[in-house]
Amino acid sequence: MVKKIFCYVLAATFLSLNVLSQENEKKQKQTSPQQYEIVVTATRLETPSKEIASSITVITKEDIERLKKTTVLEVLQEVLGVFIIQNGATGSAASIFLRGANSEHTLVMMDGVELNDPISPSRSYDFAHLSIMNIERIEILSGPQSTLYGSDALGGVINIITKKGLGKPRFHLTTHGGSYRTFATNAEISGSTERFHFSLGTSSLRTDGFSSASASYEGNKEADGYQNLALSARFGFRPLDNLDFDFTIRTINTKTDIDNFGGAYGDDPNNVQEYDAFFLKGKARSLLLKNRWEQILSFSLVLYDRQHENRTDSLHPFDTEDAHFKSKLFKIDWQHNVFLHETNTLIFGLDYQQEQGESEYYSDGFWGPYSSIFPMQKAHTLGIYLQDQIRIAPRFFATAGIRLDDHSQFGKSTTFRLASTYFIEKTGTKINATYGTGFKSPSLYQIYAPGTFWGPIGNEDLEPEKSTGWDLGIEQQIMEGKILFGARYFSNIYKNLIQFDFSQGYKNIGKAESKGTELLIKAQLMDNLLIHTTYTRTEAKDKDENIFLLRRPKDKFSLNINYRFTKKANINLSIIYIGERDDMEFLGWTSTRVIMPSYTLLNATCSYDLLQNVQIFIRLDNILNEEYEMIKGYGTPGFSTYGGFKIHF
Repeated sequence: MVKKIFCYVLAATFLSLNVLSQENEKKQKQTSPQQYEIVVTATRLETPSKEIASSITVITKEDIERLKKTTVLEVLQEVLGVFIIQNGATGSAASIFLRGANSEHTLVMMDGVELNDPISPSRSYDFAHLSIMNIERIEILSGPQSTLYGSDALGGVINIITKKGLGKPRFHLTTHGGSYRTFATNAEISGSTERFHFSLGTSSLRTDGFSSASASYEGNKEADGYQNLALSARFGFRPLDNLDFDFTIRTINTKTDIDNFGGAYGDDPNNVQEYDAFFLKGKARSLLLKNRWEQILSFSLVLYDRQHENRTDSLHPFDTEDAHFKSKLFKIDWQHNVFLHETNTLIFGLDYQQEQGESEYYSDGFWGPYSSIFPMQKAHTLGIYLQDQIRIAPRFFATAGIRLDDHSQFGKSTTFRLASTYFIEKTGTKINATYGTGFKSPSLYQIYAPGTFWGPIGNEDLEPEKSTGWDLGIEQQIMEGKILFGARYFSNIYKNLIQFDFSQGYKNIGKAESKGTELLIKAQLMDNLLIHTTYTRTEAKDKDENIFLLRRPKDKFSLNINYRFTKKANINLSIIYIGERDDMEFLGWTSTRVIMPSYTLLNATCSYDLLQNVQIFIRLDNILNEEYEMIKGYGTPGFSTYGGFKIHF
């Protein structure tokens, strides 16, 4: 299936190249969409993508607008090297695998604010609740990135960047509704003056949903609904020409109906989770020594509060559960950018991070009451980082960095990273190579969780998880940049992985390897036609057991075609193929390893500018009505239709 689609795309590409070659000279000199985007995440400094050796994907606000999706999770679905999973209906727990790494091995940020939850057992981030409201772009950086970002960045970094107001005040309102009695609204207003900028947004989502327990098991018909209300603000001011301030605030409040343990355990009508999140970042930036020394002092605060309630019902007359989880993450970062010469920029700084978390759990069922309290625990880390960015334009670009972290529990950890790229301007060829290391601190739960009657859980002697990764790639532009081909091979080794042993608790006993190939084609075949194709081959294995890691597909293929019929009408068509992957099926007290079948999703979005300031659109998801599961035992949506409008001025 993948080979056939890939061949069709290649054939279409080369056919279009033949057509383009016959166009007149003026046509060939039109501006290409393959411009060099400015990215921040790869170096912590605004840098043209041409100079970046690391594998980085940028989802722009134009991409988000074309897709008409509601959440960041949906937008990430087609990204090279990224695979998403979700435990059922909208709002259920969701995570990603980046290049086959564990979900907790990707550091998630918003405007540089770390979002990984300290009270999560593995300190991961739940993507289920983050809407696309007020988001300017998303940068996905693959490979170990601890040198600049510290813990949690073993597999890579996802940085979500919010909108910064620019120019006269602008307002837009987008609303849509459709399948599963879904209704969503997104409103934003932004603008700026010479000294002040602002961007405000609010979004709401309500849906009756579908059964999170897979319909492949008999009797799972109870729909699991979801509610989400989010607010966002970003504003800043510049009192002096060489001094400016910037602030970001975001709140998320949700309520989710869930089914525990998948379809084998059936629907659970009274199982509800409430989730509240608060993000705050403040930043001061100054320029000294005739703009040769830039200082950025920032602080951030992240608060999470989750409550889980599961009362008895007709399907589960004996079981009652209550749980409450609270966490806080505070961080200060002082970064210095010294522009020594046009060929050399030195980036160095230090950061201090403190995390804390606590939880309570109570259940009463067939075996009697049980309670567990995780008292508030804290940990802190001090990090020092240094990076030299070399620029010998227009051919050679490189970075070399090193970092030292000192954790309050396990002590010191050192990481480094080397990355270089060579660009042949005459032929439009770019050759990349990177090599680096990463680490992940044990979570509060893994260190301090109290033991139970069957044995210990937490382990204060845990050491950090570590990774070593490298990749080698090439990008080739043709037709003056109208066509971009890219290929990259990657390899990552993980050791000291923290795994749970029922008799001994958490231990550093795991080893894993992830390697594979990434291919992409991006082509502007005509002024109004854009094609983006990606293919990822991933082999992620447990090195101790010599078996494939769960839920990582070996093959992933995506094809996105965007065609603008006129100045008013646009259609976006996407195909996503997910190959076979291993998973576990739980039946009673036993579990069995199974192979999940491949599946293909066909989606489409059509929009039409009805008036100058009014656009109508329709979105069709899973047009083929494919029956599939991301996780064994959990449901997924069938053919779905949504329609709405956007007002902007």
